[in-house]
Amino acid sequence: MAMKIRIALAAAALLCTPLFGAMRSAMKATPQNGAPKNGFRAEFLHDFDDVSKKIVELAEAMPAAKYNWRPAQGVRSVSEVYMHIAGGNYFLATFAGAKPPSYDERTLEKISDKARVVDELKKSFEYLRMVATTGGDADLEKPIKMFGYDTTHRGALMTALNHLHEHLGQSIAYARMNGVVPPWSARE
Repeated sequence: MAMKIRIALAAAALLCTPLFGAMRSAMKATPQNGAPKNGFRAEFLHDFDDVSKKIVELAEAMPAAKYNWRPAQGVRSVSEVYMHIAGGNYFLATFAGAKPPSYDERTLEKISDKARVVDELKKSFEYLRMVATTGGDADLEKPIKMFGYDTTHRGALMTALNHLHEHLGQSIAYARMNGVVPPWSARE
């Protein structure tokens, strides 16, 4: 009996080795757009890709009729939050030495058409991703002033990431108040 168990385990190990090898290869697959495989930029992009995907999915899931909804007077509407995110992506990238496309955050925040909002969000995410993948690691250590404080290009990218997480949380609350379940939660 013990011999049969050992043979079965050995056979299972041989059969599973290609499967696990394929899984390891998939996990080590070349990152998007020639992005770095390790180091700060790889870690940043892993988090950035996740949060930006969630924001876009949530923007797409929110009904167009709710884009002008706001939880209270004087608080940003759904579309204003998304357009604030887009403007923030462009603005915060300037601290990392980038020259964003011409934009005006006040004009962006007036966009309330769902299709345009989603399109502007996607463009701003593509732009910030490009900024994060441009330059070498030494560029990350370049000192800058940001909002009156000393930091680095790395600090500017981290501030941009923090900004995205802050407004993802706000957007989740807005969605749930309007009966919209975040798509990634619905998949679980």
